Order: sequence, then structure tokens, then C-alpha cells
Amino acid sequence: MTGLNNQQKELLFDFCIGITSEEQIIEAKKLISSDKLAEAFCLKLKAGLSPLESIPPEICPDSLVESTIYRLKNKARTSQLNLQQLLASEQSRKVAVGGRFWRNLGQILATAAAILLIAGIFIPQLSFMRNNYWQKLCQMQLARIGESYQNYTNDHDGQPPQVQASVGDPWWKVGYDGKENQSNTRNLWLLAKKGYLNPTDFVCPAKCQGKVLEFDPAKAKDYNDFPSRKYITYSFRITCKTRDPNIKMTKCKMVLMSDLNPLFENLPQDYTKNLRLQVSEKMAKLNSINHGRRGQNVLFGDNSVQFTTSRTVGLDADDIFTLRDTKTYEGRERPKCHTDAFLAP
Repeated sequence: MTGLNNQQKELLFDFCIGITSEEQIIEAKKLISSDKLAEAFCLKLKAGLSPLESIPPEICPDSLVESTIYRLKNKARTSQLNLQQLLASEQSRKVAVGGRFWRNLGQILATAAAILLIAGIFIPQLSFMRNNYWQKLCQMQLARIGESYQNYTNDHDGQPPQVQASVGDPWWKVGYDGKENQSNTRNLWLLAKKGYLNPTDFVCPAKCQGKVLEFDPAKAKDYNDFPSRKYITYSFRITCKTRDPNIKMTKCKMVLMSDLNPLFENLPQDYTKNLRLQVSEKMAKLNSINHGRRGQNVLFGDNSVQFTTSRTVGLDADDIFTLRDTKTYEGRERPKCHTDAFLAP
């Protein structure tokens, strides 16, 4: 297939084995529909890979991915070092070099090249697969939170987990242990405090690189909010000023929660200070940091979860991370209507 370059072949190969992103899927389909060579290339790949379809799929353990990457990197690094040491020692020795040395050196070079080639090809793919694995775990975790939210609501006569805060109270003070019902995250903490979820279930697997935080669930009742920001890496919906009693959050397609809002990644540690954030043009385009800015998982009221590469969600094309007509945030704002979704902090 001389008509296809290496980059196109890699794209088609990834597409055939199902490890492409949404953008790459669109690109691959466009290439196949416009190029007969690309179509033939895909047909041959699928024919060669068809025997694998009979093998039941299994989720690759995260520890295996990590150890594989470590071994590949270590092998590549060791081969490079051994090759450099060998060349340096042979150059320093002024002896006749026979055919055997060149034969051995050729084998070493070939082995090192093969290892580097394998590492160069598979390490990026393993990284993508690992991130995709964390993305799926995040989706399942958000669905679990949504189910717990619904169970709480059903157990409390239709009342969602919500602490009664005064008008104008700051919603950004995550981990603040005062008696005032501030911080929007106190609403979610009720799920942990009442035993509907483990306190560590609010950390995105991708944000913590697959590591699990430790927290004794029995101590959750002693806290009014998450112990610190590291225990909550999601953003939760702030209700509007005038709430419509006819709207049931758990029965509709309204946005309820998502990966961390990129505007509020770095909140003040000193709660006595005020928050003042001016949204720049760059900040207005950023996706959540949880998944490397590629996009964010969004939980809806009907307990469905969707990964989106855009911040605008729904028919209204609403930016879930900002308030309409608002460029400066002081941490006390609320949406004016229920159609303006605002997830914070």
C-alpha cells in the first residue's frame, strides 16, 4: 500500500482494533470513504484480526499496564546504556577488531533498535489505553454517585442531598470546617456522611493516576464537608435562585455533575480571603484537567453519563462551567434560571 503514509496506516490500524479517540474515528472514516487503498487496507486488517473476535474481552489490570511500561522503558534505557558503554570501551582500546566483534555489535544494535521501536510504538498506545481505562472507570464511578444521589432523594421524601445555606454564602470553601453551611461540596458530602457512598468515591481515577485515597468511612459523620480538596475532584451543580418544584433532577436530562471545573482548579487555601477570578479567553475554552484536557465525563439527572470533548452540553449549547453573561467570579454567584447549568467549584 504505497499510497498510504505511515501515519495513515497507524491511524487505520488503531481504528480497526478499536483504540481511537472520537476525533480519530471521524478522521479514519473520512479517509476510508475517500481512499480505495485505505478501504482495502482496512479490509485486510479486519480479515487478519477476525480470529481475535472469538476471544472474550477482559479488562487489563492497571498494575499490568504499569509494570509493562516500566519494563519496556527499563529495557530501552539499559540497552542504550550498554551500547554506549560498549562503544566507548572499544574505542578506547586500540586493538584490531575482528569479524566476531562486528557481528556481536550488529546483534546488539539490532536488539536495541527493536526494543526502542517496540517501546516507541507501544508505550504511547499503552498510555492511551490506560487513560481510556481510567475514563471508563470515571464514568462508572459517576453513575454510582448518581445512583446514590437518587437513593438519597427517594429515602428523604424527594428532597435531594442539600444543606441549607444562606443567600450569598460562598460556595468555593471546600474543606472549610466552620459551622456555617457554606461550600457547594457539603451537599455531596451528605452522601458519604449518611453512608450512601465511601468518602473516597468522589476522586476521579484519572486525576489520582489510579491511586486510591484512604479514609475511614466511620469518621465521615464527624465532618461537615470533605476533609480537603484532594478528596473531591468533581464539580457539582449549583441550584438557581428560584427553584421550580416541578423539576425533578433525578428524572430529567439536566446536568448534575462532571469532572472538575477548569476555572476553579486552584482555589485559595486561606478561607479568610476573598475569591476573585477573571475568566480569560483561554480559560473559557479549557476542558477539565481530570482527563488531560481531552474532555470531561458529565453526569445527568437520569443517571446517564457522557464523555464530551466540548464544555457546551444539551440543546441550549450551555457551557456547564460558566454562568451566562458572567466573566468575573467571587464565589457567591448563582444561576438565574434552571436552564443555566453551573457546576462548581
